[in-house]
Amino acid sequence: MPSERLSVVVTRRLPEPVETRLKELFDVELSEADEKLDRDALVSAMKRADVLVPCVTDQIDGAMLAQAGDRLKLIANYGAGVDHIDVTTARQRGIHVSNTPGVLTDDTADMTIALMLAVTRRIPEGLAVMQEGRWTGWSPTAMLGGRIGGKRLGILGMGQIGQAVARRARAFGMQIHYHNRRRLHRDIEAAHEATWWESLDQMVSRVDVLSINCPHTPSTFHLMNARRLKLLKPSAVIVNTSRGEVIDENALTRMLRAGELGGAGLDVFERGHEVNPRLRELPNVVLLPHMGSATREGRIEMGEKVIINIKTFADGHRPPDLVVPSML
Repeated sequence: MPSERLSVVVTRRLPEPVETRLKELFDVELSEADEKLDRDALVSAMKRADVLVPCVTDQIDGAMLAQAGDRLKLIANYGAGVDHIDVTTARQRGIHVSNTPGVLTDDTADMTIALMLAVTRRIPEGLAVMQEGRWTGWSPTAMLGGRIGGKRLGILGMGQIGQAVARRARAFGMQIHYHNRRRLHRDIEAAHEATWWESLDQMVSRVDVLSINCPHTPSTFHLMNARRLKLLKPSAVIVNTSRGEVIDENALTRMLRAGELGGAGLDVFERGHEVNPRLRELPNVVLLPHMGSATREGRIEMGEKVIINIKTFADGHRPPDLVVPSML
């Protein structure tokens, strides 16, 4: 790369310390309006930047990359997931893609446990009773939920976040089961006291809580389809803090409305921010606006990783968090 400062375009507002450091190091165009860019605006940004810093709301497909021109050399994604970027086409066009893995593991695992407790202990229902002034006093049978101690937790995707969920769930006395593309090393299994299931169907049919912690890829799209959802116990709870596309949301909604599942805690949705309105009507469903990674500490650490990736690239070296198609 030339010695002059790189031109960097950032698509959304980032934490102030991150934006300040970017301005110190690079020729940066920040997002003052903090509004999602449409396709034309994203293409325009790619044409005038050496480095684009997008986030999960920015869909960058092959047709857009074909219009990017020759200037863009790095897409330094602000986030760990890159399913919104056509990484293969980017690499074919000589555009590197980096991400920010690892920094949000604990935050997302914390939210997973929070959703488990919120659904099983009926926390939003209790909150609504208090806020609406409907509480008339304690009763032995009022607002009865279920405990998670002693229950079987099935983890779909036992990567860093899945393992962090397992550590927390063990502290609550849950029994850990998991399904992965590949079995973990026996030492890791032993540390989590985890049971591996080669068959996802067999695991799903046995667990009390199912946590979705796998990425969205072509092979995981609707992995929890209508047939597989029906294998869950009628009392089972499903929690998703990963990607909405992993679950057939319409099938899940039908089953919840029919009383065929115990409940659901969802932080992500199949169609982004367009949440199925029928889900909002159900008392045993807790919906959050993609808050799993929303801590000040985590978002600043994400920005620091973005900066390191860009700075390393500017110095002529391989970004430490380079994404290659074989990883996906």
